[in-house]
Order: sequence, then structure tokens, then C-alpha cells
Amino acid sequence: METFLQYGKDVLNIRVPDHSTVIEPAHLEGLADEKNAVLAALQHPIGLPPLRSMVKPSDKVAIVISDITRPTPNHKLVPWLLEELNHVPPENFVIINGTGTHRDQTRLEFEHMLGKDVVDRIRIINHHCHRMDELVKVGRSSFGCDAYLNKEYTEADFKIVTGFIEPHFFAGFSGGPKGIMPGIAGIETILTFHNAKMIGDPLATWGQMERNPLQEMAEEINRMCKPDFMLNVTLNKDKEITQVFAGELFEAHRQGCDFVKEHAMIPVEKRFDVVITSNSGYPLDQNLYQAVKGMSAAHKIVREGGTIICASECSDGIPNHGNYAGILQMRKTPQEILELINDPTFSHFDQWQVQKQAVIQVWADVFVYSSLPDSLIEQAMLKPVRDIHATLEQLKKRYGERMTVAVLPLGPLTIPYIRGE
Repeated sequence: METFLQYGKDVLNIRVPDHSTVIEPAHLEGLADEKNAVLAALQHPIGLPPLRSMVKPSDKVAIVISDITRPTPNHKLVPWLLEELNHVPPENFVIINGTGTHRDQTRLEFEHMLGKDVVDRIRIINHHCHRMDELVKVGRSSFGCDAYLNKEYTEADFKIVTGFIEPHFFAGFSGGPKGIMPGIAGIETILTFHNAKMIGDPLATWGQMERNPLQEMAEEINRMCKPDFMLNVTLNKDKEITQVFAGELFEAHRQGCDFVKEHAMIPVEKRFDVVITSNSGYPLDQNLYQAVKGMSAAHKIVREGGTIICASECSDGIPNHGNYAGILQMRKTPQEILELINDPTFSHFDQWQVQKQAVIQVWADVFVYSSLPDSLIEQAMLKPVRDIHATLEQLKKRYGERMTVAVLPLGPLTIPYIRGE
């Protein structure tokens, strides 16, 4: 049968066996009037008075946004926030791009993310986790590190965090507190948040909020310098806004996570021989580093010794910044990589993504369909594939003519799980 995978800014049409199982989240239509829905949420927020009434014209206001690797519709949310707060002069705002450990965005990228009008009127900065002069210590975490956050954020009179909520492969769900921790945290704090023990905790996984150590640490750091207001949304596969969650950080985020879990977490009865996944298309499938999320979604339902095929365009390469590619070169097998990362003396940023990838590769074979040269995929200890249908035909020799196949067209926007596990 014919089906598709979200791939880059388009879709990739594929042929799979007729008995394949296609797993997608319940489709939600985009809101009929996104702007009015957002403005209504700002005026009637969860657990707080109306946003406008909380902000004085003299306040210095910081708006934290997610970076270009996330599909948060900042080009809509930020102008609507500014409109609601039009009693505050433009020069009193600063927009902080929550890069975490990712690269800076360029002015052209900011225009794409926020619109030229916002870029022309409002000061925008990239967060730099390594620059101590741009950070402030806000406390000491019980997880064993000092807590550093962006200086301009901490010094603002009123703090707003934006984002979107989807299942997350080790934090349970994205959005909410994650916009601050790790979005605008210092490198010492980020490394603890992503250390081998935290990432390796069985409760650090998709859709898990209770007793998830990453959510617990994110909450703790947020309470040290809490955002005064949260604006998060949920999205469908067309990146349309399906619901708005605004107000007090923890309660509004909890309600958003409950909403997403109801629509995006799909139970299945048993594991599959082969799981074909996307990385939910652009912008999440910009590089191989991010593609680990699609692999992780497939890992939830592929059998031990099975095969994952991940389609991720990787228009931004491996990428060529960060430590992801370098760590993968430090050992020759995924098992050796895990042993390296689990050594308490080893600490490199980006190790968390390599750790998650290695866990998956120890469990199943992983093929990647992308725009990358085969040699780069192989350097990451992954297997390149240029024809998904031909690869499926070859896999029949291993699993038999009746091999079981699942397809996740939207990748990590759908999180399947085995019923009862």
C-alpha cells in the first residue's frame, strides 16, 4: 500500500506491505481563529489575572522563545503578545532565543521565525550557555550543580516563556519549564540536566511526567527564577494551532500535557519487526542530531533485534557544530559508546543525544534515509538507505514474508507504546 512520511518541508511517499500498521495521532483541526484564541487565553489565563493587567508600562519585559529547531509558531505568538502588551514601549522588550547548546540564529533566520516587523522593532538576543558574563547564578540544584540562567532574563521585571507542547523522548513532554531549563541555562547546569544517570533513568522517557528526574530538575530551576507567564500551544501535522495553554507555568503546562497525551499517545498490542518513522519534517528534521527523536519514537515499539528506518532530510547536516559527531567517533560500536558515556569521568555536551542513539542501536538496527552522503551516515554508526521499498524487500529475507511493519508518518508527534508495558 501507499503511505507517506513527513520529510523536510514536504512529504515522502513510500510503498509498504499491505498488512502494515500506520500509526498517527488523532487528527485535530486547526483553530478557526488562531489569533482570537490566543488573545482570549492571554486575557483569561489559567491561574493568573489577565496578562495585560500584570505588566506595567515601565516594566522591562523578557520573552523567551524556542530556537529554529522547533516548530513553535513564534511568527504568530510573539506579535500577538506584543499587541496585547502595546502599552509597553518596544524598547522595553527583549526577545531571548532559547538555544540551549545549539547554534546562534542569524538575522535572516529571525525574520523567518518572528517576522521582519518584530526583528526591526524589538531587540533580539541569542542565548549563549558558555558565556559566564551572560549568565547569573540563581541557586544551587539538589541534583548537584549550580543553577545558571540567562542574565537578561533574570534582570527583567516581567518574564514570559513561549513554546509548544509535544511528547519528548526523555523529558516526558516539551514546552513549559523546558523553555527556561535547558533553553536559557548555563552549560554546567545543562550538563547535569543531561548527564548519563539522568538520561538513563527508566522514567526519563516519552510522556512520563511523574518522578521523571528531568522534569523534577526543570521545575526546581524554574522555581529559582520563575517565569511570570507561560504561553504554549499545541500543533497538528500542518503546524496549525489546535489549542492554547496560557497562564501560571506549572498548571497551564500540566493541562497542556494532559491534552497532548490524550491525542498523541497511541497504544499497540505487540512489537514490530520493522518500524518506519519520520522526524516530523521541517524544522525538527534539519539534522541527524535531532533525528534521534524519530528513532526513539520507533524504539518504543520495535522488537529486540528488529529494524528502524528513519527518514530525516538533514538539510543542516550532522550538524557541523556541537559535539554529537565527535563523540560518535570516540568508539567503534554503540555498546562501547554507552560504556564511555556511563563513565562518571566523561562529560561532554551533546552526549545525551549520542547516549539515546546508542541505546536504540544496541536494541535494533537503524537505517537512515536522508540527503546526507552515505559516508556521513556510516560515520554515525548508522546504515544509509536510498530506497525504502527495496530495503523492505531485503529485510523480508531476515524476518520472512509476513514480517510485521509499523509506519509513523509524523515521527515523534505520535508516541506509540505497548499496551500493558
